[in-house]
Amino acid sequence: MILEYPNKQSKENIVKAAKMFKPIEYDSKHSYLYFGDNFSVLSSLLNYNSNTIDLIYIDPPFFTNNDFYISKDRANTISSSKLDREKAYSDKFNRNDYFNFLRKRLILLRELLSEQGSLYIHIDYKIGHYIKILLDEIFGVDCFKNDITRIKSNPKNFARKAYGNIKDMILFYVKNNNNYIWNEIKQYTLDNIDKKFPKVDSEGRRYTTVPCHAPGETMAGKTNSLWQGLYPPKGRHWRMDISELEKLNNNGLIEWSRTGNPRIIKYADEYKGSKIQDVWLDYKDPQYPLYPTHKNEDMLDMIIKQSSNKDSLLLDCFAGSGSFLNAAYKNERYFIGIDNSDIAIKTIKSRDIGNYCFIDYNSINNNDNIKVNNG
Repeated sequence: MILEYPNKQSKENIVKAAKMFKPIEYDSKHSYLYFGDNFSVLSSLLNYNSNTIDLIYIDPPFFTNNDFYISKDRANTISSSKLDREKAYSDKFNRNDYFNFLRKRLILLRELLSEQGSLYIHIDYKIGHYIKILLDEIFGVDCFKNDITRIKSNPKNFARKAYGNIKDMILFYVKNNNNYIWNEIKQYTLDNIDKKFPKVDSEGRRYTTVPCHAPGETMAGKTNSLWQGLYPPKGRHWRMDISELEKLNNNGLIEWSRTGNPRIIKYADEYKGSKIQDVWLDYKDPQYPLYPTHKNEDMLDMIIKQSSNKDSLLLDCFAGSGSFLNAAYKNERYFIGIDNSDIAIKTIKSRDIGNYCFIDYNSINNNDNIKVNNG
C-alpha cells in the first residue's frame, strides 16, 4: 500500500536532488550541531557516508497550521501574545506539501541509518496514520514495530463536539527487521513493589505467585502432559516444559495451595521490571518547556537506552530544545542535531550537552566558514 497525492515526488528525483549537495565530513565518534535546513544538511551528510546512525528520533511539525512563538524574556515559553515575542518555527503547510516535506526527509533518514538502526517519529495522531503509510512505503511493512500511544497531558475540556485529546503517537520502525538494536529495557518503579509482591515468606522476603499454566491447549510436546498427578486445566497448557516445573518444585519455587493448586513463586528482590508496553502513561510534556516542542526527557532517555548502545551515533534533525541531544550525551552516545530555527539553536547552546562541533551550514555553502563550539 502506498499513499498517493498530487505532486508526489518520486524517490529517484528526491535522491537526485540530494546528490546536488556537496559532502560534509563527519566522524561517528564525535557530536555535531548544524544550523541549517535539514534536507540540505542530511543530503550533505549522506553524500559523505551512509549507514552510520544507530538511532534517529524526530519530532517534526505536527501539521497544526499554526506558527509557534516564544516570549523574548522566556517567562512564558509558548507565547500567544502579539507583543514581545519571537517566532520559534512555522507549522503551516497544505496537506500535499506536508507529505512531500516529510517524505523527502524520511527517504534520506533511512539511508543514513546503520543496518541495525531504528527510527522513532513523534507525530500528531490526526496526521500520523497517513505518515505510517509513507513509512511503510519507505521502510517496508515488515520493518514496522510499534504504533505507540503517548499520554501528553492531563485531561482538558475542549469545546468541540468530540472526545478530549490527551495523546499523540510515536511510530517505531527499523531498517533491518532481522537485526536491530533492542536492549529490552524494563519498566521498574519502587512505589508499587508492595502491591506487586503482597506476600512475605518466613525469611521476610516479599513475593507473589503466578499460575503454572497459560491459556490455550497444546497437542504436541510436554506442556499438556501429566505433572505431579495433575493435568493443566481444560483450555490451558503448562507455562513451561514439565521438567522445568519439576526443577522449580525441587528448589522450593512452587507454592501449593491447600487444595493442591500449584503456583510459581516470584521474589521482589529478583524483580527486574516489566516489559514496556505500547501505551506510555508516565511521559507527559513538561509544564515549563524550554521550547514549544520540548518533550519529556525521561521518555527520550528510555528510547535511547532501548534502541542504541554506548558510543552509538544518534540523530535528531528537528532538534528543537535539544532534549534528545542532551539525553544522548548523558547516556554516553554521540549525536548529530539539526535545526533551522535561530531560537532553537540558542536554546540548545544554552544547555550542557558536552563537547560538540557547531556548524553554520549556510556559512559553509557561502564561504566555507566553519564555526566550532567545544561545549
